[in-house]
Amino acid sequence: MNKAVILQTFPRLSLYSDENFRGRVRVLRGNLGIRNLDGRFDVESLRFFSTSSNATLVLFSRRNFQGAFRVFRGNRSIADLDDIIAGNDADSLISSNVRLTLAQIREIRRTGRLPSGFRRI
Repeated sequence: MNKAVILQTFPRLSLYSDENFRGRVRVLRGNLGIRNLDGRFDVESLRFFSTSSNATLVLFSRRNFQGAFRVFRGNRSIADLDDIIAGNDADSLISSNVRLTLAQIREIRRTGRLPSGFRRI
């Protein structure tokens, strides 16, 4: 008998339309960047999960990966994205299954270009 194999792509990012993981939820997988969290996603809280301890979640205070940023490593649940970056809301983010260095993050902020293999949403 053949066994079914289920493959999951990490990281897994669950985006909620309301604070405290409520409201409409959208689940995205893989390495990606979201240019505008207030656009079609309207994100107020999130859960970030990966099997890698090097997984990186970066939140930016402005659209298109601009402004101040905050870096999280490994799994993370954030119940409220308001005032999370030095008193500013998160307006864009990067979700990665690999470790992004501060130099790489600053380069993304400077150029607006994501590394190879990332989807831009």
